[in-house]
Amino acid sequence: MKTAQREKVRFISGGIECAAWHYPGTNGACVVMAGGGGVPKEPGTDRFAARFHADGFTVLAFDYRHLGESGGTPRQVVRAQTQLEDWSAAVAFAGTLGDVDPDRIAAWGFSLSGGHVFRVAADNRVAAAIAQTPFADGLAAVPNTLRHETLGVVLRFPLLALRDAVRGLLGRDPLVVPLVGPRGTVAMLTTPDAQDGSRALNPDNRYPEWQQTIAARSVLPLGSYRPGRSAARIECPLLVLVCDADQSVLAAPAVRAADLAPRSELVRLPGGHYAPFLDEHERAIDVELDFLRRHLLEVGARGA
Repeated sequence: MKTAQREKVRFISGGIECAAWHYPGTNGACVVMAGGGGVPKEPGTDRFAARFHADGFTVLAFDYRHLGESGGTPRQVVRAQTQLEDWSAAVAFAGTLGDVDPDRIAAWGFSLSGGHVFRVAADNRVAAAIAQTPFADGLAAVPNTLRHETLGVVLRFPLLALRDAVRGLLGRDPLVVPLVGPRGTVAMLTTPDAQDGSRALNPDNRYPEWQQTIAARSVLPLGSYRPGRSAARIECPLLVLVCDADQSVLAAPAVRAADLAPRSELVRLPGGHYAPFLDEHERAIDVELDFLRRHLLEVGARGA
């Protein structure tokens, strides 16, 4: 994949500098994007961002605080509330870009960021939102992921997370675990379709500097994170794209969230969690571009 023309920009969130790629567009509309849990902007957004940009859209793809090229310590720590604050700052910053109409900004995220999109669209002024294979309900997703882990790891992980939390109180570096691992290893995800993550996001080790880890303290709080409940408050058009064989975040919670949103569109694809990056990529792109054109370009033209 040839990387589209882009420039590095930075904005402030919570007093800390966040790094982002700005792809200057031609149609006045903008898509703000972020990667999934522990996934920086390049492996998480490059493939979709390049296609959106080729269609004329401005893209702002950013790293959350504590991850990637953004500032913030400790590193590799994922907190939902902090990331939601980063989303608000990113959307506000996108509206200041010279090639962007502030009334035609969309939010795009997958996996954990896809779950954030429900909250972002409910709490921020965006014209449209795309939640791709979203983490919509931790109370449903996390117990399912535990089914794909051994009992020994299930019993050990809370102790590891507690140790890491204590290290955080003492100001020490986090204890990190891999984002993905096979069953029987200590990792954030050991589901069968999670094993496709490297092939989907980092083929041929395209991003060798990506630290594919997460602080152990970050994992357990996700079990009570339920962003899909905010869908009923979303007033803008919402596209929810799910994969029916998704074993990492499950399709059903996202389908329920789509049912709650007044202006939602639901698209179901075959395959697992990373199918939109793999076998179903072209179909996912077609669906998402059609959605963006209808809700950012046609609406904008009528308003003009």
